[in-house]
Order: sequence, then structure tokens, then C-alpha cells
Amino acid sequence: MLNESKASKNLFHSDAMQQILAFSALIVLLIGFSIASPYFRTFDNFVGILLATAVNGVLALGATFVIINGGIDLSVGTVMTLSAVMSGVFITELGLPIPVGIIGGLLTGTLAGFVNGNMISRMKIPPFIATLGMLYIAKGLSLVISDLRPIYFNDTPMFRQMAMGSILDSLIPGLRVPNAVLILFAAALFAHIILTRTILGRYTFALGSNEEATRLSGVNVVVWKTAVFTLAGFFSGLGGVLIASRLNSAQPALGAGYELDAIAAVVIGGTSLSGGEGSILGTIIGAFIISTLTNGLRILSVPQEWQIVVTGAIVILAVYLDILRRRR
Repeated sequence: MLNESKASKNLFHSDAMQQILAFSALIVLLIGFSIASPYFRTFDNFVGILLATAVNGVLALGATFVIINGGIDLSVGTVMTLSAVMSGVFITELGLPIPVGIIGGLLTGTLAGFVNGNMISRMKIPPFIATLGMLYIAKGLSLVISDLRPIYFNDTPMFRQMAMGSILDSLIPGLRVPNAVLILFAAALFAHIILTRTILGRYTFALGSNEEATRLSGVNVVVWKTAVFTLAGFFSGLGGVLIASRLNSAQPALGAGYELDAIAAVVIGGTSLSGGEGSILGTIIGAFIISTLTNGLRILSVPQEWQIVVTGAIVILAVYLDILRRRR
């Protein structure tokens, strides 16, 4: 019992330290870019960073559960696109009410996650291969269903207001923070509660720490692993609805690369690729680090290809620090 208590305390301190390091890095970036350029520290630019984080942050929430579970999901970007396209089909082409279109987008992502979970848990296909296959399936379906053309929401302006409107501005005039940012924080709170206060969260950590021991203890690994990927699919669906609302269109060719940004945010936030460790707070900080870094380098006129190089280097550094921490 004492050893279990010590292990829990060590894990707490480990997660807390990772979050502190990630948050410190974010503060350093904010201060550094603010000193380097006066354009960076404007209110509109900070709002732009928040808005840029919204979609990637939501996708990263789902990726957090998968990676803590010891898996990987390469399909979140194209599933997001498919969800956006399906929302467009329901709202624009079928003329259904906006809430129905939103639910349709969410269910599309959830269904894709459910299929991923079953391929991995029941068919025993490695997560990398299963989700890679889903990446191509979702990408192809997006192009087929949309007939290779964007779907615009010009006839339903209220749909765009879901992400780009501002409830805060109506409550506090001048505080125009897009609703997409509030949705991100609400989704993060929802994910945090699931991860820390529910049986799904406990089994997510348990499966990532030692799947065989969890199975021998009587846990139905197939069901709970499927649930984890289904939840990740739900967040991809939410990301699809958000990006469609933000762009006022469903772009069938969009989505490639989003999965890499989501995974990078999770890793930078301190979630271990080995599974069994991670937090929602760390993921949100990681998502803000990526958005802040991209925004700051763009303001400093750093070429986009070098922005990608810097992001890759930071991901490698984050993984290496996790390896060193686990050795200790």
C-alpha cells in the first residue's frame, strides 16, 4: 500500500513537472516574440493565436486519449475533413436544420473512431496500419461525397456564427473572442473530467501502462480500447464541425498534416508515446506552444519551411526529454 502511494506521488510529480516545463516554454515564447516584434503583442494577434489553436487543440484532445492508451491515430485530420463534408451535405445539400448537420458531423467522426477501435482491438491490426488505412478511406470519401468541390454555407450564416461569433463580446463589449475558443476550453474540460473522473479514464491509463496485466485483472480490453478510439473520433468530428464553421465551407482536400500537429501538441505537452502518462492540461499547453511558435515565426518573416523544421526539432526534443525522464 505504501509503495502504491509512493508510485502515485511520483507519477503526480512527474506529470506536474512536465506541465510546468511546457508552460514555462510557452511563457518564454510569448515574452521572446513580444520583445522581437511589437505586432506580436497586439490583442488581435493574441486572439488569432487562440483561434488558430481551437481546431488543432480539439483534435489533440482525442489524440491524448489514444496515446495515453498506448496507441496512435493518424486519421484524425482526414476524419475531421470527412465530418466537415458530411455537415455540409446535411445542412447545404439536404437542407436540414443546422443542429442536425452538427450532430451528423459529430456522428461521422465518432463512427470512424469506432471502426478504428474495432480494427485494432478485435481484428488485432496495429494502430499505425489501421489508422493509416482510415486516413485514406476518409480522404477518399470526402472527395467522392463532395464531388471534388468545396461545400459552402452561404445560405446558412448562423452556422458560421457558431465558431466565429462572440458570446463574450455581447456580454463584455470589446472582448471579441471567437466562440471557437470557448468551445475548445469546454471540450478540454469535458476531456479532463473523462480522463480523471471516470472509469474510461482509469482504464485508458491502465491499458497504456500494462495492457496484459489489465487483461489478466478481468478488464474487457476490447471494449475499453474501442471506447478510447471512439472518443477520439468524436473529437475529430467536433474539429470538423469547427473548421467548417470557421471557414464557412467544407473543403474536401483539407486535413492532411493536422494529425501531425495534433500528435506534436500531445507530445510537447508531456504525454508519453510509451503510454500510461499524460494530461489534458499538458496537451492544451502543447497546442498553444505550436500555435504561438508558428504565429511568432510568421510575424518575424521566417519562411514556412523553416517553421516546419523548428516544430519538428521541438517534437524530437520533447520525446528525448521523456526518454531521459523515464530512465530516471
